[in-house]
Amino acid sequence: MTTTLRPTEPLQRAADGALSRHYQVCVNSRPVGTVHLSTSPAFGPGVAQIADLRIEEPDRGRGRGTVAALAAEEVARGWGCKRIDVRVPADARTALRLATALGYVHRNRGMEKHLAATAPRLPEGSRGRPMTEAEYGPWFERGIEEYARDWWERGVPEDEARAKSRRDQDLLLPRGLATENTLISVLEHEGTRVGFLWVSFADDKAFVFDVEAEAPFRGRGHGRSLMLLAETQAIAAGKRVLGLNVFADNTPAERLYESLGYVPVGYSMYKNLL
Repeated sequence: MTTTLRPTEPLQRAADGALSRHYQVCVNSRPVGTVHLSTSPAFGPGVAQIADLRIEEPDRGRGRGTVAALAAEEVARGWGCKRIDVRVPADARTALRLATALGYVHRNRGMEKHLAATAPRLPEGSRGRPMTEAEYGPWFERGIEEYARDWWERGVPEDEARAKSRRDQDLLLPRGLATENTLISVLEHEGTRVGFLWVSFADDKAFVFDVEAEAPFRGRGHGRSLMLLAETQAIAAGKRVLGLNVFADNTPAERLYESLGYVPVGYSMYKNLL
């Protein structure tokens, strides 16, 4: 039997060079699933992403997904892409095993926590306050550099990582501290600034974009205090789910989040196309 991809639409081309196309996965011309392949909105036309890959239940476990993924990689190479990304839901264990077997590397994972109705208390001596304009500039520029480093240390070329970091920060904080549905805070402990927190709100969820204890004060529990402050802010805003992203190999952060009750909801993975 032969498994192939059959386009179900013309190749979609956007003005900025982005590409997208939907396919049927076929076995001897019989449809058994679907694939949606596109270039990456985050990294541009040089990077592809498998936005969706589904095999119908009766045909699962027969290697159809493997062949479909490899065929999608060949299409991406034909588009001139040098890398391909995929997002795997945390509960899709078979898909996660498939991606790993095909050589995809774990870059980061999303985590979420369902919040209680009552806000947690910060440790004695700790309090949160709004960031000042004087603090914002240095924090913003340092964040761009550190966020870019997170990406280039995990397979993204440095120029791409820097461009993504600047683009993301400008998009998410168009009005700086006055950006709507955003709180940027400082954690103080006994009157000394010890860390920073950036939380955004959308729909029924809150999301932590940045949580950072300052270097001289790390390892003293302030990261936990910052996350408790994030929960307090989310609950005050009427949100009951708090999400975040953690990069691969950041074991201390993963352990902290797990200890606070966060669970994985999705894995972001990548593969270089040779």
